Amino acid sequence: MESKPTRAEAAAALRDAEASRAAIAHGVATPSWFFTSIAVAISVQIATTAIGLGDGSVWVLVAGLAFFAAVAVTQLARFRRRNGVWLGGFASRVVLGSGTAASSSYVIALGAAAWAGLEEQWWLVGLCALGGGAAYALSGLRWLRGYREQPAARARGESAAWLALGGAAALAGLALLLISA
Repeated sequence: MESKPTRAEAAAALRDAEASRAAIAHGVATPSWFFTSIAVAISVQIATTAIGLGDGSVWVLVAGLAFFAAVAVTQLARFRRRNGVWLGGFASRVVLGSGTAASSSYVIALGAAAWAGLEEQWWLVGLCALGGGAAYALSGLRWLRGYREQPAARARGESAAWLALGGAAALAGLALLLISA
């Protein structure tokens, strides 16, 4: 028959667990060029979407999405290899941009770039795409810094069902844009 731990033993075990989580959080490191590659991938994706919508080239739009997906998968694999752990919220907030700052900057940049593409202002498409990619990556860096400071508060990301629903809605919207273009 097992004995129950005393309150002091339970409190000590919880303090040790908190200290261990804090040590792991402070030791988390991203692979080289992680945020730069995410910024470039988002910039390319925004620009190719605007170009695809502007001149009706669906293949350009799909190529941008494929490029982002390849960079995202590669960087997540490198992150896992470097740290040996998955962080709750890292993939959804940093890479997929589900955080408020990342999603807001993405939507604003994509909207502005799409408008510029429809107006055939290609230099403005590039400028909007670069700004959107930089803001997206900076919001991911900000999330990671916050995670290191307060891992318990930032350890959860969106559920897989919520992300799948958001992805399906985005694809449906994209399909409607392509049909009407």
